[in-house]
Amino acid sequence: MKILVILGHLDYSKSKINKRLAEELREYNQITLHNLNKEYPDENINKDKEQKLLLEYDRIVFQFPFYWYSTPHILKKWQDVVLEYGWAFGPGGTALKGKEFLCTITIGGPEDSYQSGGYNNYSISELLKPIQQMANLTGMKFLAPFKIHSSVVLTEEQLEIKAKEYPKYILNPELNPEVALERIKKELENNGGL
Repeated sequence: MKILVILGHLDYSKSKINKRLAEELREYNQITLHNLNKEYPDENINKDKEQKLLLEYDRIVFQFPFYWYSTPHILKKWQDVVLEYGWAFGPGGTALKGKEFLCTITIGGPEDSYQSGGYNNYSISELLKPIQQMANLTGMKFLAPFKIHSSVVLTEEQLEIKAKEYPKYILNPELNPEVALERIKKELENNGGL
């Protein structure tokens, strides 16, 4: 499986956590890191180049800090430019159909603040609905996100643990529930059922 991680940040030069996560990915040949901030410092996104790049990968990951309950503007602009009608969706827009998609997000607030009754009122799953719908509309399978909560108070030790977990998480074929279910069915068959 080939994985493309598309990283977008408000100010990557000041990033600590997203930089560390990106560094960890360099150890894995099947993962390509595509840093939009470095590739397009002027934010003049090359649609044709980006579309061609997407076609080379099986799993697409958006990596970003969760700003105002959404992506940084460069990732939103990337979607507006690259996910073109007739290419990514609409009549004839099947270029991404069958690919897998997930988000890697760093979140300032603690996990318990992202729930009904918490000070953010909504779960991360609810707040990611627009991105999930983008994946659905373009024919991609939306997978569970890799999340780092309380990023503003994360210790170096905690960051190292998360950085080591990150590539293993996004490389896991069983993030796709259909793959996990197929394995379970085979295990049940081999063991004579329940």
